[in-house]
Amino acid sequence: MTHVKPNYESATSKKEQVEEMFDNIAHRYDFLNHLLSLGIDTIWRKKAIRTIKQIDPVRMLDIATGTGDLAFEARRQMPDVHIVGLDLSEGMLSKAREKAIERKLTNMEWTKGDSENLSFEDTSFDAVSVAFGVRNFENLEAGLKEIYRVMKPGGRLAVLEFSKPKKFPVKQVFNFYFKKILPTTGRMISKDARAYAYLPESVQAFPEGADFIAKLETTGFKACKDQPLTFGICSLYTAEK
Repeated sequence: MTHVKPNYESATSKKEQVEEMFDNIAHRYDFLNHLLSLGIDTIWRKKAIRTIKQIDPVRMLDIATGTGDLAFEARRQMPDVHIVGLDLSEGMLSKAREKAIERKLTNMEWTKGDSENLSFEDTSFDAVSVAFGVRNFENLEAGLKEIYRVMKPGGRLAVLEFSKPKKFPVKQVFNFYFKKILPTTGRMISKDARAYAYLPESVQAFPEGADFIAKLETTGFKACKDQPLTFGICSLYTAEK
């Protein structure tokens, strides 16, 4: 996997720059997320949580939880599950906490942490989810190993990640939108010049499809599947321990 960083004016690591980037855009993240995905991201999240619901989990970890949208969808579909949302960015977590309070939701934890060095005991969770976060891992293999470690045997992983459409004309429309419209709109609204330029760059660098499945299998996961969504714009990867 090619290492792509937001490239703020510093020599800091990708991890530190990703944290800075999300702290910078947290105040406009939800608005931009739904605007730039045309609202389709809500459908993708519902599908991801449905795959987790199938195993009736008791404890679930949502890595790169951001402002908590996937965690809140999990709460909606599975009211009794204890959910832990983890993120590098305190700015994003503060928004998630605000939303949880507004919605009067309990049985949810929000913790600042590193996906490649999780603070949880082995076999702590029945399920783990990551929505649009694995491409931000500084070391993808290390992150997947940590996910595997904290999952219980028989547990399920669900990963949503952008992918690159292959077929005409979706490929051409997607590339134009992702490389031209999205960075310009994101920059204007978020006031962060790098954040929405980094997005298409990180998607280009991510080992999607069979390559990501191979990494999951190398880590030890089994029953690994790749389900393309919305003409291949997004992929839902599922795997079991």
